[in-house]
Amino acid sequence: MKWTTATVTLLTLHDETSVDRISDLFYDMGLSGVVVEDPDMEPVEGWGDDALPKPSHHTITGYLPSNETLEANVRHLEEALADMKQHHGIDTRLSLMEVDDEDWAESWKAYFWPEKVTDKLVVKPTWREYTPTSGEIVLEIDPGMAFGTGTHATTSLCIRMIQEYLRPGDRFLDVGTGSGILMIAAAKLGASGVCGVDTDSVACEIARQNLRLNHVNPTCFQVACGHLTDMVSGKFQIVVANILSEVVLMLLNDVSSVLAPGAVLICSGIIEANTRLITDKMKSVGLSVLEVNARDGWVAIAARSA
Repeated sequence: MKWTTATVTLLTLHDETSVDRISDLFYDMGLSGVVVEDPDMEPVEGWGDDALPKPSHHTITGYLPSNETLEANVRHLEEALADMKQHHGIDTRLSLMEVDDEDWAESWKAYFWPEKVTDKLVVKPTWREYTPTSGEIVLEIDPGMAFGTGTHATTSLCIRMIQEYLRPGDRFLDVGTGSGILMIAAAKLGASGVCGVDTDSVACEIARQNLRLNHVNPTCFQVACGHLTDMVSGKFQIVVANILSEVVLMLLNDVSSVLAPGAVLICSGIIEANTRLITDKMKSVGLSVLEVNARDGWVAIAARSA
């Protein structure tokens, strides 16, 4: 399949709100994830010999299908960026390039290295070597066209909370599963069954592949393509949603239908400025906020059902 990379270069002074506003433009078009490149990023393992040069500016890239929707999507993006400059002073440059699935996947590989996310969980890309030490659990991942490498702040915050709250035998649900990395973490930590849902059929297939790659029992996982919890039945002890603040707010209206008594709901993909908005909504639907953790301008919030 052909894709068109739409890369927005941030020419004004960077702040988290600017990046979030531009990312929202892509999510509004139904994309499951975007790539944000930061000129100041430094991986824990250091840069490899085959690493690509670091960007000179912050860039936000979305991958648009090169089909009959492309022209309208590009026009919408151009108009939205012009409006953003006029009303918010955010100056950007948009560039487009057509790529194949394989080209997109290769572009990840130069930046993605093994990362120890918690005291016991290590995320390893399939194309890197890593020898675990005693007690480490390795999550092997190939994100392909889906969001979720473990290196993004929102993903690592979720993994930390899953390790903290999940108990062996719990049933686990991931809303907006992307690459399936959170399902894999839950399965490796002892969940009796893991379920994921995503609006993107490509992400759903990638999640299934990654679950099989990590030898998760096929009878113990399910991946469904659909909106929020529409395709989900049953109750879960742990529910995670690493999605945008606006979508979290939508989820909170109906999430009680999938929460077992005393279940823990973990929400991320939330910028720090929206923390109060989410916690107030959680309380209004009967959830008790357990903790709020922040990293790199993003937060993850854990709450418990009655």
